[in-house]
This record gives sequence, structure tokens and C-alpha cells, in this order.
Amino acid sequence: MSLFFRNATILSMDKVHGVTPFSGDLLVEGDRIVAIGANLPVPAGARVIDAGRKLLMPGLVNAHLHSCETFFKGRYHGMPLEVWMLYSYPILMKEPISERLLYLRSLLTAMESLKAGVTTLVDDFFDPPGFDLNRLKLVFDAYDHAGIRANVSHCVIDKHVFDTMPYLRELMPQDLQDEVEGPSITPDEYIAYCQAVFATQHGRAGRLGFMISASAPQRCSTEMMQAGMGMAQAKGVAYHTHVLETKTQAVTGPKFYGRSLIRYMHEIGILTPNTTIAHSIWVSEDDIALMGEAGCSVAHNAISNLKLGSGIAPIRRLLDAGVHVGLGTDGLSSNDTARIFDVMRLAALLHEIATPDTERWMTAAEVLRSATIEGARTAMLGQVTGSLEVGKRADLLMIDLSGYDYMPLNRLDHHLVYCENGSSIRMVIANGEVVVEDGKLLTIDEAEIFAELGELLPAYLAEHAYLENLNARFEPYIREMYRRATVQNIGINRYQGDMPLWPGPDRRAG
Repeated sequence: MSLFFRNATILSMDKVHGVTPFSGDLLVEGDRIVAIGANLPVPAGARVIDAGRKLLMPGLVNAHLHSCETFFKGRYHGMPLEVWMLYSYPILMKEPISERLLYLRSLLTAMESLKAGVTTLVDDFFDPPGFDLNRLKLVFDAYDHAGIRANVSHCVIDKHVFDTMPYLRELMPQDLQDEVEGPSITPDEYIAYCQAVFATQHGRAGRLGFMISASAPQRCSTEMMQAGMGMAQAKGVAYHTHVLETKTQAVTGPKFYGRSLIRYMHEIGILTPNTTIAHSIWVSEDDIALMGEAGCSVAHNAISNLKLGSGIAPIRRLLDAGVHVGLGTDGLSSNDTARIFDVMRLAALLHEIATPDTERWMTAAEVLRSATIEGARTAMLGQVTGSLEVGKRADLLMIDLSGYDYMPLNRLDHHLVYCENGSSIRMVIANGEVVVEDGKLLTIDEAEIFAELGELLPAYLAEHAYLENLNARFEPYIREMYRRATVQNIGINRYQGDMPLWPGPDRRAG
């Protein structure tokens, strides 16, 4: 069925209008936007939607998410990333999550995302200890059934966990080291697995794609990183990785490679336009210049970065260097919601304390771009979604402008970034299909899913609590590693983001 939106306020985010709204009609046929303009003719058989006092805008893009954390929402606080990972991604594990819960976890992630206005998500999926095509298919099944657009990876690590952080081998007692097995996958095996995923899942339903993900340059061998990049470039997909997220990782590059992790990536050929870097907090001026020259992207996870005490990313300098910046929630354990509107507000406000130079603060328009078209570009989907343009896929939101958040209506971009929290969403369309209307998810029976989760989750979480206790024995040594790295970091990278963390002259570029 065609969808005809009449007399709407339209925020297209395209090159012509940007964040300047205009009035008009919009026609969706099949999965695409086929017309935008004033007084368009109504096609026979179209569903006509009165969009007076309503805003049409692109669906939001979540540029970085880990669905494997969704069941740990609200579970942890007061831990830096390296300690938090000990519990959310346990070193010692039992059996992987059941297939049914794996499917439901992915489905729940998509359900919450859609109701929050996210029509495209990037799921950096992690499923230790192995790589099972049938299990990954369940993730694709869930996103297919929910109706969301998704780029899904299967994150790879081929280094032993104790070799991914500085000082840990010397700190960790040998008896604890002996309990932990290392990963066994080789670059050839990972590439063969990815080929199978591309052959069976990539392009599914016209909105699901596969991407390559090497977890981080300190967690993967050079051969694994390069093999993944070769495949990403051959397939024309994003190469997703985590870089310089924490103070520990700022020390890791010089300690392991004698240079920053970004320079190491540059030298081994994996800093490219396909590269999307999650976090990018502890980057130097030299790192930023290399990233800009490479034309790579960053997924900015403002809330997660604060919750884990990681730091404030230098977004203004990254933007100035020409780096594409999208917004991500990160996993729902290090963020606790799938709401990109929350990330937008914090991202806009956070950088106002990063520098006293008010002209360098992030603007609402820049934040909106990061949440839409720039987010799509970080996933290499900029030609598909992220703006309302004829020929693009119909991924859009209809927002009610008659409520508290828009009364009175001053500057629309400011209202969307500083006032909106998703409660004004009246309709979500993904790939031309109405998936949410008046607060109701139309593709999935929410009550049925919640009831099943209510039955299955207590036993699963009890089992996870057992794993938490088992892994707690490692925590003192990881905390000491974090303390040493933090002290060492002061000498390696005194300045983080745009704000000096320790006394000294402000050495910002420009």
C-alpha cells in the first residue's frame, strides 16, 4: 500500500534543505520515497495520513550497539570498562545463551529501538566461544521479524584476553591464568565464516546486511585485522572496531606496538573509508589527522563513555578533520536504553564543558546530522537511508508537534535535540512499512514476548550471577592493571578530548 502524508512539516536532512524545515506532502510506494513536494496528487488506493501539526524526519540511526548486553540493562554501575567487561563479557563461561533466548534478546533490542524512533541499528554482535552460522541466523531472523534495518557483524577476537591489556600477565596469578583458554579461530577460518554469512544473510529482506568486525587492534592479530579489512573492501561494507576507548587503551598502543593504536592501524593498512571506530576518546592530534586523511568514521557513544568513566571524545576536532561522526547507544548494559534521543541531548550538552570556546561547541544541527545522515554514512548506508529524498528507502518518523516539547515552537532543531525524548513519536516507518503507530508496535506482539521473557529470564540471570561470582576472583588484578595504566596515561596523553584533565596550557589545535 502507498502512504501519502499530507500537509506535513518536513525535515529532510538532505543537501538542499539540511535542518531547515519546509511544508509539503510526501509519498511512499513500496519501500521507497517516490515524491516530496507541495500539493502532490494522491494516488488511487493510497493510505492518506493527515500530517498537519506533524513533523516528518528521517528515522534515527544507532551507529553502535551490542545486542548481547540487552539482558544486563540496569545491572552494573561504578565500574571502568575493563572491570565491567569481566561481568558483562565473562572470562570464564559455561554454555552460550540458549537459541531461544538469543532470538528473543535480539528481538527485544529491535523492539525497543523501533519504539524509540531508531529505524537503523548497527549490531556489533558477540557470541563466544564460537562462530555458528545457525546462531547468527537467529539474530537476522529477529531483525527480519521486527521490521528494522540492521547491519550485523560477528565480532572476532584472536588474542588471549590476558594479552589484550598491559601489565595483566605480570599481575595475574598463574593459577588463575591457567583457568582461561584462549580463542582458537584463525584468520582463514573467520573469513570463510564471513563468506558463508554474506552468501546466506546479507541483503535479506532488503534491509539486513552483514559487516566485518575485528574487536580492537589490541585484541586481534595483525593478520586478522588485515584479512577482515580485505573482505570489507571487497564486499563494500563497514569494518567496525573499538579504538582508544579508555585510559588503559591509551597506554596499550605504546606498550604493545611502540606507537598509538591509530598510527598502528594506519601503518598496517586498516585505516580506510570503510573503517568505523567506536569511541575514539584518547586520540592525539596526530591520530585525528590520520583519521581525517583516511576518511574514516566514528561512532560517538556519549552516554556509555560517561557511565564507564572512559572520557569525553574530541568530537569538534574530529569533525574539523573531516571524520564522519554518528551516534551510538553502545550496549544496553553500558547505556541502559536504546534511545538515541537521549544520546543526542547529552552529546549536544556534554561538549559545552569540553572547551570554553563557545564557537566550538556542537550545534543542534550537527547532532541531528550525526543521528541521521552521518550515522548512516558510518554504516556505509548513506545512499540508502539517513535523509528524506526521492529514491531513498522510506525510513522515517512522524512526530507530533502539538505537545509540551514544542509549545511554543521556536527552533525545531533545538526542540528535537534538547526537548524531545521520543514520547512525541506517532508513527515509525521502516523500509516503507508502518512498524509503530500511536505507541503500538505492529510487527510483534509485545505482551506475548514480555510474558515469555518473564518465564525464561530468571533462570538465565541466576546462571549469570553464578558466572559473576566465578569471575570476581579476577577483579582485584584487573583493577590494579587499570590503576597502573591510568597513572601511566598521564605521561602519555595528558590531554583528553577538547578539555585538559590536568593543569597545563590548553594546546588545542587552532
